Amino acid sequence: VQLQASGGGLVQAGGSRRLSCAASGRAFNNNAMGWFRQAPGKEREFVASISWAGNVTRFADSVKGRFTVSRDNAKNTMYLQMNSLKPEDTAVYYCAAGSSSVWLGPPLVWGQGTQVTVSS
Repeated sequence: VQLQASGGGLVQAGGSRRLSCAASGRAFNNNAMGWFRQAPGKEREFVASISWAGNVTRFADSVKGRFTVSRDNAKNTMYLQMNSLKPEDTAVYYCAAGSSSVWLGPPLVWGQGTQVTVSS
């Protein structure tokens, strides 16, 4: 069972980026999934989550109104659309699978991260 995040890179402040998280080895159609991030010198923090059906989403206050989360269960893939990016969004972004149909934490499976760097 593996989760692989991709789509990171360098983006200017105010720009947009879409991250993907692909699951392989098994499907996570019955599991909520989430995004976390870790900036240098800081603890890993919750960013967003989405229920298995895609109808329940949660966001950290710091990204509300700027980020959206979605999933395509047929493709075993989750997405994080990041708009109006700020330098403080710079971090390694990790995806994770939850242990139930809605996100209750902590993650059941962690994926590898992808670096997002926002330049001012």
